[in-house]
Amino acid sequence: MNLRRADENDIPAIMVVIRKVVPLMRAAGNLQWDDAYPNPEVFMRDIAKKQLWVAQIDDSGTSTIAGVAAITEDQEPEYARVGWDINEPAIVVHRVAVDPEYRGRGIAEALMRQAEVVAAERGIHVLRVDTNSQNQATQRLFPKLGYTFFGETELGFRPNLRFLCYQKRLQEEAR
Repeated sequence: MNLRRADENDIPAIMVVIRKVVPLMRAAGNLQWDDAYPNPEVFMRDIAKKQLWVAQIDDSGTSTIAGVAAITEDQEPEYARVGWDINEPAIVVHRVAVDPEYRGRGIAEALMRQAEVVAAERGIHVLRVDTNSQNQATQRLFPKLGYTFFGETELGFRPNLRFLCYQKRLQEEAR
């Protein structure tokens, strides 16, 4: 597996992953994503900000985008409702998706670990992530990676849905 920043040429492959993931999410009662979000424009903005990462798998001489995540510093204003200081610099992971054909191969975990690398490079010691209250997979993954549940909130851009907020603090180096 190779983790790298996405470029605009990756958009079609990323959208293939999204089109596979959305129906499975919805079938499980997770209505966080739909046909309108996330879309190519959202991913293009992530690419323009150099915050979109892909997990690329090389199988049998072909290279496939197997996962995607936006590793950002973008905090939702509603995060303050769970007691977070949204003025504190934090790396926030958004739009994590793994192609169902590649589940169980550690792709989501690798993308989340990449967020820790980005945080360390930027001297940021807080990582945050939210997930739909119906997303059982991420609710298992985040604690496994050392994230602590902080609370539940709504997000203005996805009304009528509940989101669980998780945080991880990295060790600050002794000076």
